[in-house]
Amino acid sequence: MKPAATFHVILFEPEIPPNTGNVIRLCANTGAALHLIKPLGFRLNDKNLQRSGLDYHDLAAVAVHDNLEQCLRALPQARVFAVETGARQRYSDVPLRAGDAFLFGPETRGLPASVLEGIGAQHCLSIPMLPHSRSLNLSNAVALTVFEAWRQQGFEGSAPCIPPHPSTAVPPG
Repeated sequence: MKPAATFHVILFEPEIPPNTGNVIRLCANTGAALHLIKPLGFRLNDKNLQRSGLDYHDLAAVAVHDNLEQCLRALPQARVFAVETGARQRYSDVPLRAGDAFLFGPETRGLPASVLEGIGAQHCLSIPMLPHSRSLNLSNAVALTVFEAWRQQGFEGSAPCIPPHPSTAVPPG
């Protein structure tokens, strides 16, 4: 039995199979649950999705929802944060907690204005980029956000770090 999800990743109408496959692998390795909002730009048995997710599909908690409202009803206790270019607060400046949900828009167009309005500006987060940059790759943005949230929780539940072998240790200075 899989442990309860530490965080929730919501992909709103994802379009590119390898991105979603990468997010499946990320969720399997971090304990986050993945929620996919229809319509999907691919079939769940897509070869590219399977390839990028490797053999992690059975290790990740993945739910498919007909719409965002259905997904949010399934997460009544979660604080929902939209991660979107142009938000006023950085993802790393907000105290995050276990059970939070992170909402990401489709790769080619981002979240609709109506969704962002429903989330509210106080729950919109951005990832810093250089001026005039358009956006990061979806799976990279998800990884940054999930790992920051998990870091704030002290990486609770993670495997212990293995000390380096003395022959491969980097000398100080």
